[in-house]
Amino acid sequence: MRLAGPKILATITPSGNTVVEAVTQAMLRDRPDVLPIFSRIAVHGGADPFPDCYDLDGMLGAATLLSHARPGVIVWNGSKGGVIGLDHDRDLCARIAAVTGIGATTSALALEARLAARPVRLGLVTPYNDAYQRRLLDAFAARGWQVSAEDHLGLSDNLSYAAVPRAEIAAQAARVAPHCDVLLGWCTNYPVPLLGTEFGGKPIWDATVLGVEAGLEMMAP
Repeated sequence: MRLAGPKILATITPSGNTVVEAVTQAMLRDRPDVLPIFSRIAVHGGADPFPDCYDLDGMLGAATLLSHARPGVIVWNGSKGGVIGLDHDRDLCARIAAVTGIGATTSALALEARLAARPVRLGLVTPYNDAYQRRLLDAFAARGWQVSAEDHLGLSDNLSYAAVPRAEIAAQAARVAPHCDVLLGWCTNYPVPLLGTEFGGKPIWDATVLGVEAGLEMMAP
């Protein structure tokens, strides 16, 4: 039995990610009732050894370690489900729950729920290279998610995503904002939250923020 105290929001993040922890902690700065904890899986560099699925052994190992702290939820705060398909995210959450007894969610499932409640034209902003961006756009289209404008930087190394300066992300947003209803930053290692919650009069949805918000919602009474 865990002693009374703050609710625990547990997050799995890629090993080369330097944004998720900072954004999560910033979002919870005024929430003493919630304690964030983190675990990592091996995702770094420019090559993904699991391009079309998840490393389930790694994911379940990370989830098991987090479960030792008895969190209220486990969040996979990564954007990969946007490309490989939401069935992978649903299966991952089911496996985590089966192994740990703790409910789970992901950034991609949070985006699915947001779009089901509010269908909008998305302005997609990412750091990705042409090939990965094409996969992402095709996957969104296959789900019926409308991307009316997009901008990507052509990067492929995971660590480089986090190093993009705010001014460059703002320039991307400025190019996209006139052509969409909502700006979507879709990469949890991309510091889109530096722009705030809106830009050019358009709301900003961000993959990392969506994951945190979904975890908090699952823990709400």
